[in-house]
Amino acid sequence: MSTFPSDIEIANQVNPEPIISIAAKLGLTESDLDLYGSGKAKVHLDTLEKKGRGTGKLVLVSALTPTSAGAGKTTATIGLTQGLARLGENVCCAVREPSLGPIFGIKGGATGGGYSQIIPMEDINLHFTGDMHAITAANNLLCTAIDNHLHWGNKSRLDPRTASFRRVMDMNDRSLRDIIIGLGGRTQGIPRETGFDITAASEIMAILALASDLEDLKSRIDRIFLGLTYDREQVLAREMGVTGAMAMLLKDAIKPNLVQTLEGNPAFVHCGPFANIAHGCNSILATKMAVSFADWAITEAGFGFDLGAEKFFDIKCQYGDLCPSLVVLVVTCRALKMHGGVKKNKLSIPNVEAVAAGLPNMEKHLENIGKFGLPAVVCLNRFAHDTDGELELVLERCRELGVAAAVGDGFINGGRGMEELAGLVVEHAKDCHTTFEPLYDWDDSVENKIEIIAKEIYGAEYIDFTSLAKKDLKMIRRLGYDKLPVCIAKTQKSLSDNPRLLGRPKDFVVTVREIEISAGAGFLVPITGSIMRMPGLPSTPAAGKMDVDDDGNVTGLF
Repeated sequence: MSTFPSDIEIANQVNPEPIISIAAKLGLTESDLDLYGSGKAKVHLDTLEKKGRGTGKLVLVSALTPTSAGAGKTTATIGLTQGLARLGENVCCAVREPSLGPIFGIKGGATGGGYSQIIPMEDINLHFTGDMHAITAANNLLCTAIDNHLHWGNKSRLDPRTASFRRVMDMNDRSLRDIIIGLGGRTQGIPRETGFDITAASEIMAILALASDLEDLKSRIDRIFLGLTYDREQVLAREMGVTGAMAMLLKDAIKPNLVQTLEGNPAFVHCGPFANIAHGCNSILATKMAVSFADWAITEAGFGFDLGAEKFFDIKCQYGDLCPSLVVLVVTCRALKMHGGVKKNKLSIPNVEAVAAGLPNMEKHLENIGKFGLPAVVCLNRFAHDTDGELELVLERCRELGVAAAVGDGFINGGRGMEELAGLVVEHAKDCHTTFEPLYDWDDSVENKIEIIAKEIYGAEYIDFTSLAKKDLKMIRRLGYDKLPVCIAKTQKSLSDNPRLLGRPKDFVVTVREIEISAGAGFLVPITGSIMRMPGLPSTPAAGKMDVDDDGNVTGLF
């Protein structure tokens, strides 16, 4: 019996178009690009002003609450792009860059799967155009400058005990979460506690994703909150004197990357903040280019609608002046079974009752989409063991709710398997200017903004602020940061802040442990539950199955 080819085998079977030809589909020429070989390029920022039309409809792809069974949101995003192109639409997608850490851990890459991929998938999942390394270097340059500043007299009078800006690396390394630096004597620096986050969690990543140009990038770097003086006044990154050097490291990384789908459709891949610990969207610049150069721009937001999508609407759309037209919610029978109480090792067994028991999770996310005034279309992403009865149950529930839905077969059939979904998207996309509304007003109090999200989107009964969080709130008000939007750090595994509460939990409390200031990115980060920003590797890392032969051929990469 033949087996379905791996993602990398499928990708290697495709003869990609030259990236110059892909750019031409967007009205761009070679002079608008920095070429990275024949298959990928960076797009100059001035093309937005010179060649942007700004008329495309923006469609967000989100998902129900993730489970370890996977939903295939990126696969659906790419497949929908290919499906729209097969219907004759002028379309481009804009997705996030993968982080190396999860690739070598357990999550895998972020280039889609099966016959709905972006290529060159091997390059994109590994070093790509060097963006992640540039972000890592810029972030750690600031950290180096902070410790050098402390060593050479501390002119700003920064209290090292309050210094909150941490080093990063693009790898899962739990042993670096909390460390002590500066040991070894007076010539080795000032001893203090600090730690490492993963690069995707860096404020520099968030800044790059939200910056509108190099000037805005430098302004945001200047505003990074580093800590407090001994007199409890704030110290900002501009006082370290390395903003220009950091921007120099990021001068190429700020340019969106252009690649293609397996079927030759343009795709921007740029920036990759995680949605459970950051705002979880690709860059404003990449999304604006997709909207400006194509009639349809398909983008995604990380994890479930309660995380990436909420932040997409309340943070990214507000900073980028973006107006979405429709949301595609990716749903799988596998995830519904897990929300209905089935263990992962039992998912291949037909279980209509468990699918039915998990439907309230889907229903909650559909309710949340409506709170932003947008229409929804459900993509029921088919997996190999799904039965007709299970699929029909979900489709029937969508009909009862008055929500358009289609089975997505993009993994197996590429764009051809997504044509029905693409037709529904075209049919239901409305003029967003009369419907889209953010969930809250930035001028509201920080407590109210958190409460609105927790109650309206998560379904919480009550929000509890620890004593530390209450102190943070006082400091935020005193320093004038209370009018920033909030970017809640929360587990992706549940609508609540408790990863064990699956389905649609009720009567739960969200606990805000502390609130961090990301003034450069332009938001506050309320940290809930036990969320952390440096993952660890699993007991059997995916890296153990990867290799490269003498000819440079990679194996084991999905």
